[in-house]
Amino acid sequence: MSNHPLEEILHPRSIAVVGASDSSRGGGFVAPLQELGYQGQIYPVNPKYKELMGLKTYSRVRDIPGPVDYVISSVPASEVLGLIEDCSLKGVKGVHLFTARFSETGRKDAAELEQEILRQARKGGMRLIGPNCMGVYYPDEGIAFHTGMPKDSGGVGLASQSGQAVGEIVGFAALRGVRFSKAISYGNALDFNECDYLDYFAQDPQTEVILMYIEGVRDGRRFLSSLRRAAATKPVLIVKGGRGEAGTRATASHTASMAGSRQIWRALVDQTGVVTAADLEELVDIAVAFYFLPRITGRRVGVVGGSGGSSVLAADKCEEAGLDVIPLPEDIREGLKSQGNPIWDWIGNPADFSISVSRDRADAIMITQMMAKHPDFDFLIVFVRSPRRRGNEPISLDKHMEQYKLREMTDKPVVSVIGDRPRGRGSEADVHVKIMAEMQARFVANNLSTYPNIGRASLAVSKMIGYYEKKLS
Repeated sequence: MSNHPLEEILHPRSIAVVGASDSSRGGGFVAPLQELGYQGQIYPVNPKYKELMGLKTYSRVRDIPGPVDYVISSVPASEVLGLIEDCSLKGVKGVHLFTARFSETGRKDAAELEQEILRQARKGGMRLIGPNCMGVYYPDEGIAFHTGMPKDSGGVGLASQSGQAVGEIVGFAALRGVRFSKAISYGNALDFNECDYLDYFAQDPQTEVILMYIEGVRDGRRFLSSLRRAAATKPVLIVKGGRGEAGTRATASHTASMAGSRQIWRALVDQTGVVTAADLEELVDIAVAFYFLPRITGRRVGVVGGSGGSSVLAADKCEEAGLDVIPLPEDIREGLKSQGNPIWDWIGNPADFSISVSRDRADAIMITQMMAKHPDFDFLIVFVRSPRRRGNEPISLDKHMEQYKLREMTDKPVVSVIGDRPRGRGSEADVHVKIMAEMQARFVANNLSTYPNIGRASLAVSKMIGYYEKKLS
């Protein structure tokens, strides 16, 4: 990775935050660095302060006594040229421009200023991330742009043209157990663009899956080449903003991007084997599948644990997503019959557990185990029932979770659906929401994929299977 120009600026020994303040917006970059445990020197820069968050504050970058590798700019656009000059004198290697109000405004003078900033940065030997972006989240280096970001890293790399999108993706994914090698918001892509970030993640040994939110591309041919190379080595999952007329107009005012036609984008995707998502929610769902599930070799799914109408709808959702809901194999029925299980001739696939006759759900566990071990199923989707209070009995989540030791049942891929609607009303619903959150946390701690409903689970897994099918074809 040492030959990629991004690598040189992603390991700074010192960071200056210019325009630092005690606000929660751009000036708040100091707090995330401290919270995530950045080990280098942090230099707040703002002539209005003598000290910020326990750190000595400087009036200008050139006044800092030690070397400065990386600068975060949250000063107004009109002050950035002067900052670049200051950084050049200091020997700064990289500048993240949180600063906005450049070419995305559509104003000629703002676009010209942006280009002059690039010229001066290159003259000074600096590289730029942004402008109009949140910058870098790199947990192993202790670099973050928000407080509350996970300190532990994982195998997902993310490049996003939108700063809000990168924060939402990291936040949503964190709740589902997904962790990131790096996440980079790049905004207007004045210097490094989407191709640079894609090439970087394709080579990065820490990154196993690449996520991207893109509104437009600067160089279509290069992007096609970069996508092909990346998708040949690891999964690339993309949300494309600006697919329709209104979205295309919005991209121009958001990140100064030319969105491109839907037809061109579709052709590009078809040629490269990338996985597309309709929105950020679906992107995270697919990422969860790649992050937690082993490679699934077929589309035959066993659906376990629904009830009544939900089982019927589950079958529909799976088939709509392109999965094969095969009939329950006869030898499973015969096995249940030989053990004297009274539901042997009722049960099917999906397995409706509303007809389970044992209070401890032993028969449900038995059927799950039989389906998990059967060679006709490539993987299982398991509905996870949350406990309900029986009279005045206290809810024992530990006891309830005994029936969901899925890792002990099989080495076959298992997808868990926890649900997204609380039971009951009022205070009962509030208690149930907390129980669902705790159950999800326990599944995540056991490296199990979790989904809020069968539709999202089946679509995400189907898209993951489709990626591997294309690789084999």
